[in-house]
Amino acid sequence: MKAKKYIIVIFILAFFSQSCEEYLKEELVSNVSAASYYTTVSGFEDAVKATYSELKPFFGPERGFTMTVFGTDTYTNGADGGHKAINRYDGGLNPSQGFVRDTWRDFYRGINQANAVLNRAEGLDMDEALKNARLAEVRFLRGLYYFILTQTYGDIHISLEETEGVEITANKTSSSEIYSQAIIPDLEFAVANLPEDQDDYGRATKPAAEFLLGKVLLTRSHKGFADGSDASRAEALFSNVINNYGFELLDDFSALWDIDNEENSEVVFTVQNSKSQVDENLDGNGHRGHLYFLFEYDVRPGMTRDITNGRPWKRFMPTPFTLGLWDRDVDSRYDKSYKHAWISNNASTIPTWTQEEASAGHVDAGLVGQPKFSVGDTAVFIPGPGKDAEWDADAQAKARYMVITNDEYTEKLFPSMNKWIDPTRPDRQKTQGQRDFVLMRLGEAYLLRAEARLQQGNTSGAAEDINVIRLRSAWEGMEGASSITAADVDIDFILDERARELIGEGHRWWDLVRTGKLIERVKLHNPIAAPNIQDFHIVRPIPQDQIDRTQGGYPQNAGYPGAGG
Repeated sequence: MKAKKYIIVIFILAFFSQSCEEYLKEELVSNVSAASYYTTVSGFEDAVKATYSELKPFFGPERGFTMTVFGTDTYTNGADGGHKAINRYDGGLNPSQGFVRDTWRDFYRGINQANAVLNRAEGLDMDEALKNARLAEVRFLRGLYYFILTQTYGDIHISLEETEGVEITANKTSSSEIYSQAIIPDLEFAVANLPEDQDDYGRATKPAAEFLLGKVLLTRSHKGFADGSDASRAEALFSNVINNYGFELLDDFSALWDIDNEENSEVVFTVQNSKSQVDENLDGNGHRGHLYFLFEYDVRPGMTRDITNGRPWKRFMPTPFTLGLWDRDVDSRYDKSYKHAWISNNASTIPTWTQEEASAGHVDAGLVGQPKFSVGDTAVFIPGPGKDAEWDADAQAKARYMVITNDEYTEKLFPSMNKWIDPTRPDRQKTQGQRDFVLMRLGEAYLLRAEARLQQGNTSGAAEDINVIRLRSAWEGMEGASSITAADVDIDFILDERARELIGEGHRWWDLVRTGKLIERVKLHNPIAAPNIQDFHIVRPIPQDQIDRTQGGYPQNAGYPGAGG
């Protein structure tokens, strides 16, 4: 079937706008036609680089975190932010919601950019092997963009042709057809034609394509519209990634979040961000995760906002379920993902001991009027899950610093995830961070292979894979206690393990949708979302822009305003 073209105007050269890093730098090209420039070798190379650019507005900025973290079992509303409807599943999650609109728009832009590269490459006079490798990069990206769109919106528009100008017609094609017509063929081509590694770090590679194809097939195996071989194919692809390319798990889980160790042996594919913090215009997006998962530390006694502790936007608060996931006596991942102590950096707000505290026996009377601590001492401490027992009211009152326990958590006061802190920012107000956004890493490959094995009834193999991850994160001497058996493995255990390993890494909403667990687990574990979530929320609404600009309208997803009865 010849696909009808996407509706919104696409200006091809608009994608040559922002740097992804030295090797993926798009140059602004003006006063040339796309038709002529794309058919030159330099124009073709620039067009390939530009196809990566639509990853950046989603993976790193607030939109992508909101669309994947909110509305799940692991995170709920913090105090601030204007997109809470995505977590609440109320009337604000509608066809006009900004993040829903922009996600659709940008990934279709990426698809059209890919189509332009693919359609114009025929007859290009350049080394055929190199050209095929570049086309494989573009098809990898087109497959990824379609995969994201189908996971997010369900049945959607498909076009494998370039759009030039305005189109007023669009189709709504089933996810199963998009998998078979676009996503899987694109990724199979990428697997066959991409190199195992690239001189330019950040370009797509064969193992990245195998990883993504494995995840696609695993997702389709849950949907049940294939021939039954998807899970076994996915397992084989993840085994290739794990065994055949020299990837290795880092010995220390916390080393994954060391900003000086980004190009490590566990990374399979990342979205690149600029490493220069000098020019504000160099990278308009950047990794902004350092903003969203932090509690309001900066107005606590003895504290002020600084680069080291981050700029606390208070977007995402962990659910009680999340905070109960780790056995902290056995598993190090909570302690290596969350921050516990904040060190005083503001002498002007350090509190003093009061007469009332002396009268209550909390401090010697001779210390009344004296500062409770000094700059460089602990000012705030969050013991975290399982460690509150020693901090009863009397112990808190006697503490020199502020102690925040579980019963005191609010939308402003909660355990802060520390994975994305970026101390390289030039000042405390800068929102763009330089971290790369890791889309694929070896730790997840083990968990995805475990899921593929479970799909085939191989719980022993699934347990083996999960134990690889758990043993890496066990405290010394607790390796035996961290191990599980085949009897422990079901899809809920795998989802819990994915949360322990991948918390905040931009997978969760899609994980729950893929496994058919979104509604159940949100109702169980997200108290703000639970009253409103309904069965139709397994997809987001089709944006109103798409409906308005399509001749005769465009079908809305069931349950949302404008859907047919």
